[in-house]
Amino acid sequence: MDEQETIVSETPVDTRPGNDALSPDQLAELLALIKGADSVELKLSVPDANRRSTVSALGLDPIEAQIRQVVFFDTPDLALNRCGVVVRARRVQGREGDTVVKLRPVIPAQLSPSLRKSKLFGVEVDAMPGGFVCSASMKAKHDDAAVKAVFDGAASIRKLLSKDQRKFFAEHAPEGLELDELRRLGPINVLKLKFTPADFEHRMVAELWNYPDGTRLLELSTKCSPREAFEVAAETKVFLASHGVDLLAEQQTKTRTALEFFSAEIAAVDSGS
Repeated sequence: MDEQETIVSETPVDTRPGNDALSPDQLAELLALIKGADSVELKLSVPDANRRSTVSALGLDPIEAQIRQVVFFDTPDLALNRCGVVVRARRVQGREGDTVVKLRPVIPAQLSPSLRKSKLFGVEVDAMPGGFVCSASMKAKHDDAAVKAVFDGAASIRKLLSKDQRKFFAEHAPEGLELDELRRLGPINVLKLKFTPADFEHRMVAELWNYPDGTRLLELSTKCSPREAFEVAAETKVFLASHGVDLLAEQQTKTRTALEFFSAEIAAVDSGS
């Protein structure tokens, strides 16, 4: 069901609490996007007031969660985000790190065949109550030490990104904006837990994003193939509702929340306040 992220589509979508229905035109648009995507991710953000009850209702065990750190790169005024480009680096406990250059929204049919053939390139539809967006991502794996150097400011994001990622960035970033001009926005500490409920046949993911000001964002998600998207969406909705999860709460998105927080922090530092 992640901003321009999850709540942005090619047509207007009402994301206020209680407005999760899509119009016929929006459904037609969503169907067309899904047919051209590689995968679909269904997402739901949980208000912090409901976080503890949701964790308890779903039987989530925080001890089993994997620790991650995420850093975004943008200008202080979020020029990349305004044109739909996201640059991110991530560290993962016990695993390699990774980077991604993402563009959204996209129309799958308009992407070049050469991009679609790359094993490191993917097209995904994210859908949440009241909204959806189709994104295209160029990914790369990296040694954790190399990612940590970027996190610490000892190395540049430009050198960390792959050749294909730099090319993808250059094709879609605002004209004249170079990778070396981007500022680090983060890091954010994240707990990620994969689980398969006893009464639900699909693998789910819970991510708890802990922002530096103490606010938190819990997101529940599940991935599926395009051909089973509507069936899995219906099953997921029934499952979550049966466990008391509020499906009509106002939705937040992880990336937008992070970018806005760190943009405001940079502005305060730059102004000396």
